[in-house]
Amino acid sequence: MIFKEYDLITKDNLPAKAFKHLKKFASYEENNIFIDVARGGNALRLKNYVGIIVTQDGTVIEVLPKIYDSEENDTETKNILLKMLKTLKNSPFKKLSKTSLQTTNMSIFEIFISMFLDELTELVKKGIKADYLSKEENSTFLKGKIKLNTHLQKNLLNKEKFYIEFDEYSTDRAENKLIKSTMQKLYQISNSLKNKQRLREFLFIFDDVKSSKNIGSDFKKCKNDRSMIHYVETLEWCKIFLNNESFCPYKGEKHAHALLFDMNLLFESYVAYYFKKNYRDRKVKTQDKQYKLIESPKLFQLKPDIVIDNNIVMDTKWKVIDSRKNNFNISQSDLYQMYAYGKKYNSSNIYLIYPKSENFLSSLQKPYKYDDSLNLYVLCFDCKNYNFDFTLS
Repeated sequence: MIFKEYDLITKDNLPAKAFKHLKKFASYEENNIFIDVARGGNALRLKNYVGIIVTQDGTVIEVLPKIYDSEENDTETKNILLKMLKTLKNSPFKKLSKTSLQTTNMSIFEIFISMFLDELTELVKKGIKADYLSKEENSTFLKGKIKLNTHLQKNLLNKEKFYIEFDEYSTDRAENKLIKSTMQKLYQISNSLKNKQRLREFLFIFDDVKSSKNIGSDFKKCKNDRSMIHYVETLEWCKIFLNNESFCPYKGEKHAHALLFDMNLLFESYVAYYFKKNYRDRKVKTQDKQYKLIESPKLFQLKPDIVIDNNIVMDTKWKVIDSRKNNFNISQSDLYQMYAYGKKYNSSNIYLIYPKSENFLSSLQKPYKYDDSLNLYVLCFDCKNYNFDFTLS
């Protein structure tokens, strides 16, 4: 089932059981940033988060962004979303391949599973890591060392056994346990026959590995040395699927799953990547933190989205503005924020960037003038064609 951000979902849009489960998902206060109950409980209103929600009954709900000029083509919109995800820092999405982008007939969730399995394929080719692990057991064979106190407690009347502690070379280490747990979870919720077949094959390979009993603890045990470099991307996917470090924590029932992304962050990342790619000779920084609003005492961190050459300040806003209105729907708080940026960075020109939309088809020709020394330009970014109608001087 495919919807767009801010869509209203009614009982007519989903099977009764799926609507009931989605309404339960929406009823948790923690999930109100993603979805709200509306019309007295007869409808649900999506917000500016995109991705997937899998309800308890297994219904996969895809939420796509509203991208101007691709509204009628879900495949194209999905492709743009995947390209946006590819620009995110510190995430496995940066390895999205052309092949992945060509499989948009699959749900986003199944594409993610497929990417995880591709990474796992490379990991297995390079070798599943084993390690010497300390084990304890009550054995008829003596090896390692006897744990005397425990041995006396357990075997006082049983002279044929020894309670021992020993090291065993085993693949049953934290990293592999997390991968095993991820595969088991995905096998339960995937609807792709191809993905389920691949998961079965890998579960067979990891047959000697136990699943993780404490996901948070096992992530802390993961080693980060050179010998484990080929595990990095696979474990990043594990973090996402096991919800240990989700992009947006949510509340849900045992069999409800969600992978949701804030469109504000995606748009910011998408635009920042544009400048890094097209202005390689310039110094482009993101989320710069060199100034406070109040310098003495140090109060209120300023954090503009993009800073170029230390004094060109840009901020992205995933908002619809309207060129037919006097103030274009630009909020007063955004204008105050940009003024603070301009003064702190000693800028002459600062930039507010909005996505192209039905009533905002091009950048404003004239800047807003705060004073004789500071101009604010309002720019239009075309997400579909990935370009601006202006050139940075």
